[in-house]
Amino acid sequence: MKRVKILVVCGTGIATSTVVAKNVEEKLVKKGFKAETRQCKATEVKNNLDGIDLIITTTNLSGNYDVPVIRTLAFLTGMGENEAIEEIAKKLEKTE
Repeated sequence: MKRVKILVVCGTGIATSTVVAKNVEEKLVKKGFKAETRQCKATEVKNNLDGIDLIITTTNLSGNYDVPVIRTLAFLTGMGENEAIEEIAKKLEKTE
């Protein structure tokens, strides 16, 4: 199982990111990934990038990052979850 680190970002870094983080962790296991998630608010992203393989955000992020960024509400709404997990898995497969 491939180990990955994911930064989950929302407006406040509390409730929304917690829901997304747990949902992503559970679904990625089925894709062969052991995800370690870290949560933060959008204004804290640059201070939380150490060792991160992917950023998943529920809000707009400004700036450029050295890791892939996926913006999605699928894990909150339930709509498009499968497509979002596929996109996340594809991005993670490309990480070292």
